[in-house]
Amino acid sequence: MDLSKVVSFSRNFAVLVKVEGPDPKGLKMRKHAFHQYHSGNTTLSASGMLFPRNVLNGEVVAKLICEAGQDMALVLTVASVVEPFLKLSHRTSSSQDPVKLIPGARIEIMMEGQLNSEKKDPFWVPAQLLSLVDVPVSSAALQSLIEASSSSKDSGWDVGWSLVSAANGSQPSINIEHFSKSSMQLDEPIDAKFLAKSATRMALLGVSLSLLGQPSINFASSSSKSDTLVALGSPFGILSPLHFFNSVSTGSIANCYPSGSSQKSLMIADVRCLPGMEGAPVFDKNGHLIGILIRPLRQKNSGVEIQLVVPWGAITTACSHLLLEQPSDKGKASHWGSEVLSSKPAASIHIQVAVEEAMESICLITVNDGVWASGVLLNEHGLILTNAHLLEPWRFGKGGVCGEGNNTALKPSVLGAEEFSSTRRRFWEQESQTLPRKAPADLYSSVGENIKEYKNNFLQTRHRDIRVRLYHQDSWSWYPAKVVYICKEQLDVALLQLEYVPGKLQPITANFSSPPLGTSAHVVGHGLFGPRCGLSPSICSGVVAKVVHAKMRLHTQEVTEFPAMLETTASVHPGGSGGAVVNSSGHMIGLVTSNARHGAGTVIPHLNFSIPCAVLEPIFKFAEDMQNMEVLQTLDQQNKELSSIWALMPSLSPKPKTEQSLTNLPKLLKDGNNKQKKGSQFAKFIAETQDMFIKPTKLSRDVIPSKL
Repeated sequence: MDLSKVVSFSRNFAVLVKVEGPDPKGLKMRKHAFHQYHSGNTTLSASGMLFPRNVLNGEVVAKLICEAGQDMALVLTVASVVEPFLKLSHRTSSSQDPVKLIPGARIEIMMEGQLNSEKKDPFWVPAQLLSLVDVPVSSAALQSLIEASSSSKDSGWDVGWSLVSAANGSQPSINIEHFSKSSMQLDEPIDAKFLAKSATRMALLGVSLSLLGQPSINFASSSSKSDTLVALGSPFGILSPLHFFNSVSTGSIANCYPSGSSQKSLMIADVRCLPGMEGAPVFDKNGHLIGILIRPLRQKNSGVEIQLVVPWGAITTACSHLLLEQPSDKGKASHWGSEVLSSKPAASIHIQVAVEEAMESICLITVNDGVWASGVLLNEHGLILTNAHLLEPWRFGKGGVCGEGNNTALKPSVLGAEEFSSTRRRFWEQESQTLPRKAPADLYSSVGENIKEYKNNFLQTRHRDIRVRLYHQDSWSWYPAKVVYICKEQLDVALLQLEYVPGKLQPITANFSSPPLGTSAHVVGHGLFGPRCGLSPSICSGVVAKVVHAKMRLHTQEVTEFPAMLETTASVHPGGSGGAVVNSSGHMIGLVTSNARHGAGTVIPHLNFSIPCAVLEPIFKFAEDMQNMEVLQTLDQQNKELSSIWALMPSLSPKPKTEQSLTNLPKLLKDGNNKQKKGSQFAKFIAETQDMFIKPTKLSRDVIPSKL
């Protein structure tokens, strides 16, 4: 179904919520990324959803209408937009008493003109706060996720937008170099339970409005990874409703929590959102309601934001007295598009199934109980491809490929080696399991001989405890592994071998061609959320943005041009290195290695770099029988062009002949080695150019003077 039709339908339910109230000390905007402040009053805004009649309990609605004495519509938004204006007793907990705003505070809702036959443009209507609603299942899921991900002192989490200014006393902006320890003190530990409860709390508003012309709605029966989602919200809404009201953002579902459960408590969305979109309704590609967008989960040391969606099923459970589990058909012949939108296109199903099958080939790797990354299963014998920086981080610098330098430069940032605490008992021992058979020794006997003869000592694994989590027989299982190969030159690749091989594994299928620009690219890996979270690999979608080519002698003797680096717009985070970039057929086209960051330390998740499978073809050839490691020697050959590409160093261009072609320019512009300061250079430039413009230029007979 065309997304434009889904957006048009969604506008019947998306609203802008504005809350204004007295704030003489200017403190109520402290936890918000934007606000308006005028004459002692502060105004905040968020997005919201207007409930259609077919999702409401008729008896409850009738009671509300009777109490109000007029027709009543209900709006759901996030509680964070109204909490600063609540009386003190209601700001930290859901009191049994009716919630009340402070004197002078008021709420208004902006709605689309199509909801009122008398209006064409969006219009404001007053609203009243009815109650605050906690969503226990989503709160518990978010709490579990925060606690499991906060084992490392460097990986603490908070809730809220990273754009919130440090000057207003909330959510300090963090600017840390990856290559040195931070000099700033870590934030005081935050109660994960309170944080999760606050993030998932909703506010129920009442609006005097008749909804006789509003269409009915369907709920998304089931949502899974890589499903398309459409969010309709108002980022920075109050700053200019004309520009920002009901803006559209599309993306996909990256992960669901808890993993493997049909009852979703929390969804991780791969969608770009801005402050003010919290509270926005989220729909699938068929126009069915998925849930409500809330404030993002934000990693303190990097500022990375993870967009969260509270599923509609969790909200109906929390509001069981008010909302129906299934929408009612009463008063409406049929739901909008129910005859057409109930089924997914066959092509969409094929892509989703293909990507999900590729997910079974992605594993999670831990080293020495302290760091983790992702890996790709290459064959049924337990050979795994991952990044070398997981095993040898000193070769790439602490957290980066480049050393310290220009603070404003764009640098590649190594993604893996995300740390986690090992104070608890080992996570792979939490459930007893019988180890499967060992990998047959004759399968890779020549590999063992080659390892002994390998020049470098970095294959000695006596100090490494490597564990791999695989998806096998509908469950996750841990297996020990050892190092088989680490590339000695510019490619950030390594091979691991499982010491015990379970039954039938699901190896990845590779595509060695150069992917066309603009084609779909899905990154599958364990970014940000480590082994204690219990999450399956996340799927983040984008497109192939750039393919950088180079010349190299691969497994053949001929020097050929081949794709040396892939850049995608999919979101990539630390811990995702060693994961796979797959196309719409579920075939691997690249190995995730790094993403970009500013010199000041800010990570750019949507600008990332992967090693194309064309470069990795010798590794896939070796994986066929694992008998001859000589095929990997081509990867250990030094290649200056490849090295410069992966260092993000531009190729040198020839110097232009400035003396002959630029004779009329000031001397300053022709002198490339001028060492004067900027101030003196500018003064000299002005002095020399004044003579050029004051003195008339003698035209030759071949030049026709201008008539102007």
